[in-house]
Amino acid sequence: MKFTDLQAEQVEKAANMVKAIAHPMRLAILGHLTEANELTVTEIHKLIHVEQSTASHHLGILKDKGVLISRREGKNTIYSLKNQNLTKLIVCISECACID
Repeated sequence: MKFTDLQAEQVEKAANMVKAIAHPMRLAILGHLTEANELTVTEIHKLIHVEQSTASHHLGILKDKGVLISRREGKNTIYSLKNQNLTKLIVCISECACID
């Protein structure tokens, strides 16, 4: 599907997803999820060196905007990308950030 084929509400949803991603901490979370596929809140807060409540807050935003999905496994909530095509975007952002 071409971008020009999108309906107004689809463009709005895409813009909200990009806004959610465009935060340093959330981008870091997505980078780790791109490499690991699935991570718990505990693993994420340790990887990005923030309090667990802060990590949970940002994970909630990413989930609310349709970027992440989660599932319960015992006491843990495990997060992953909702759409694996987002991996391409995260890799592209990473590669573009490394170009001088």
